[in-house]
Amino acid sequence: MDIILAIESSCDDTSAAICVDGKVLSNVTASQAVHAAYGGVFPEYASRAHMVNIIPVVDAAIKQSGVLKEDINAVAFTRGPGLIGSLHVGIAFAKGFALVHDLPLIEVNHMQAHILAHFIEEPKPAFPFLCLTVSGGHTQIVLVHDYLEMELIGETQDDAAGEAYDKAAKMLGLTYPGGPMLDKLAHTGDPHKYEFPFPAIAKYGFSFSGLKTSILYFLQKQTALNPTFIEENMPDLCASIQYRINSILVSKLSKAAKDYHIKEVAIAGGVSANSGLRAMLADAGAKNNWNTFIPDFQYCTDNAGMIAITAYHKFLRKDFSNQSVEPEVRMDV
Repeated sequence: MDIILAIESSCDDTSAAICVDGKVLSNVTASQAVHAAYGGVFPEYASRAHMVNIIPVVDAAIKQSGVLKEDINAVAFTRGPGLIGSLHVGIAFAKGFALVHDLPLIEVNHMQAHILAHFIEEPKPAFPFLCLTVSGGHTQIVLVHDYLEMELIGETQDDAAGEAYDKAAKMLGLTYPGGPMLDKLAHTGDPHKYEFPFPAIAKYGFSFSGLKTSILYFLQKQTALNPTFIEENMPDLCASIQYRINSILVSKLSKAAKDYHIKEVAIAGGVSANSGLRAMLADAGAKNNWNTFIPDFQYCTDNAGMIAITAYHKFLRKDFSNQSVEPEVRMDV
């Protein structure tokens, strides 16, 4: 059996997973509540929390899987992209575990892993397929030719969709992380009540900085006229903002699918947990006769299961790293 221990520590979630012959048997994650007070991830606190969490999380993942520590064949870790302090903690632990047990190391690209999360459970997309990866730090359209052969065909020119969600939520006075709360409130709102601009970016590119500015100016203007405007119109504001962000994402994905003649279409990353985006993808899939794919919720956000499945395919190719490997804050797929 090929047994892999995987570590994910790119941001503020400490996660460990065990994968046996390409099947994820455990996926344990410890989240950090401390960042809510700062309205975003505080990098120094994140790295300190990783140091506290990583040993119990790894221990829990091994125990839940039912495998023996002595039977592990390789150790995988997120090399990047991510916060450098957080990455260092995961990499240092992986190096130490590998040294003690004389195991090979497997470095994994975090964004590539989000895409390969689709291969943890059924149904699985067929190659080639398009994947829209959307998170707090990245927004990309990737043409996936094989497990480890991917082509970046479009990405954001400035801010990521997840950041746009969180910043808009903050403007509305919602607590961090605001994206999930905005999604929840949008359920009872009118997505066409307020019209926000659609950025004019060529081909498969994205831009969300201008949209964030337009939302800010709109709210400032309306609250100057009516100080309780946001509170009185919260569901409609959330639904309208969510509709615009998601319509930008799906329209670019639709254009790419048409131009590349692709019928297998997927989304991945933290924002793929957004219910509005999932519904809009389903509608676009029905309209365009796509086969659409969305990972289970636990594999949308940062998790070690996706690191494990990616590492498994690298393990089969004996694509190993060495003990001198260091974090890379930004890594293209």
